[in-house]
Amino acid sequence: MSVKVLYFAGLREALGRSGETVDLPAGVATVGGLRDWLVGQGRDKLASAKNLRCAVNQDMAGLDAPVREGDEIAFFPPVTGG
Repeated sequence: MSVKVLYFAGLREALGRSGETVDLPAGVATVGGLRDWLVGQGRDKLASAKNLRCAVNQDMAGLDAPVREGDEIAFFPPVTGG
């Protein structure tokens, strides 16, 4: 399953990228599972970010939200400037 992951504000700066397209292994079915998998792939800042916010296809979502083929998942701190 392929999804687009976007990083905003401090996460973008800490990770050195604004986003990426990733092919997820079987078993990654939620935003939380995606975050944990990304941490395992070296995106450690996602594990330590306080009050991490998430969106799926531009709708706010919790870590239990399902992830499907082609989704766009965004991670950002609670306060993001324009």
